[in-house]
Amino acid sequence: MAEELANHIDPSAPGAGKTLIFAATDAHADIVVAEIKKAFAKKYGDIDDATVRKITGSVDRVGTLIRSFRNDADPKIAVTVDLLTTGVDVPSITNLVFLRRVNSRILYEQMIGRATRLCPDIGKEVFRIFDAVDLYPHLQELTDMKPVVVNPSISFEQLFEELVTADKDAHREAIRQQLAVKLRRALKRLSPETRAKFEAAAGEAPEATLKRLLEVKPAELSDWFSSRSAVGPILDWQGDGDGQQPRFMPISHHPDAVIAVTRGYGAASKPEDFLEGFKAYVRDNINTVAALKLVVQRPRDLTRADLRELRAALDLKGYSEANLRRAWADAKNVDIAASIIGFVRQAALGDPLVPYTDRVKSAIQRVLSGKKWSDPQTRWLRRIAEQVQKEIVVDREALDREPFAADGGFARLNKVFDGELESLLSSINEEMWKRAG
Repeated sequence: MAEELANHIDPSAPGAGKTLIFAATDAHADIVVAEIKKAFAKKYGDIDDATVRKITGSVDRVGTLIRSFRNDADPKIAVTVDLLTTGVDVPSITNLVFLRRVNSRILYEQMIGRATRLCPDIGKEVFRIFDAVDLYPHLQELTDMKPVVVNPSISFEQLFEELVTADKDAHREAIRQQLAVKLRRALKRLSPETRAKFEAAAGEAPEATLKRLLEVKPAELSDWFSSRSAVGPILDWQGDGDGQQPRFMPISHHPDAVIAVTRGYGAASKPEDFLEGFKAYVRDNINTVAALKLVVQRPRDLTRADLRELRAALDLKGYSEANLRRAWADAKNVDIAASIIGFVRQAALGDPLVPYTDRVKSAIQRVLSGKKWSDPQTRWLRRIAEQVQKEIVVDREALDREPFAADGGFARLNKVFDGELESLLSSINEEMWKRAG
């Protein structure tokens, strides 16, 4: 897995962002750090030791290390178990790597949340999830109210983890009930050694913990167990078996191998199918989604509000601009930074898909050559073109916001263009999306 990651991530590349890897245990995290360093050194040459670091409760000065991961250039790659699953804000994370299973949809979403922050400093538009343990298919049927499988073999460690990470009382209550039943059964089989380890980790006898589970409010239980994470593994080692023998973990000794590397496209299995699905959606909804109809039939009338409506409708179906770009690149082997409007018009009308910046430059050049403009008008036209490249649609609303508001907004610019600014904006839109031939 480390060798495969090196094919997709270069920590020194411009705008590469940071990578967070979730390992199964603290010992596993040590192995992952060593393998990552070895694989990345093989791929890119020697890398600084500080580039890849383990961040778990067992390391020295963990708080300082977390701050460095958030604020400093290094570490670029952090390997954790659950210390960074919640509550840590690192906007520059662009890659999440799952090398461990979780049974909680809530915990999974919290882990994914580590990468959902925007980071304009590195031009972050998307983040990637590398799922090496086939995690998502096992969570997609779980709801936020049923993250715990009703299964007697589920571990104490998993239940305690669920209790601590749950954010709804109904969820905590369901876990509390399962823990109480499970611990009551385990008490009958605890060996003296396990009992002593439990008391050392919990600060009380297991019978007192059972009483706590039965009487204390779920939210208070969550706080109590959050600082006693060791009790779960202790109970799992011996407390829930059929006899007095430890429950051993099966370990496979066969050589690791990358079976396949695939990219997910929602319900579609291939990028071509994803693009065909998008094309069908556009065709079938031109007359039901107003913004789609405008994009296809009257792009000169498109406003920022229409663009927001269009993006919301497409995002709901999984057809975001980032997904479409990725699918197009994978299917056509051509990486084109087209806009969402370009993708819609290509699907509906067969318009050529061209880089959006090229489309804007060509449109502004045609507008500039269409008549004689004064020097101030020419400068403002070029400034408007820069904003069109950033926002796709620049209308009256956009000109009354920064960076134009400080210069008087729409009212002042309208005077610069002799009262014809609104018509000019429509003309720019029309030139951008004018069909050849």
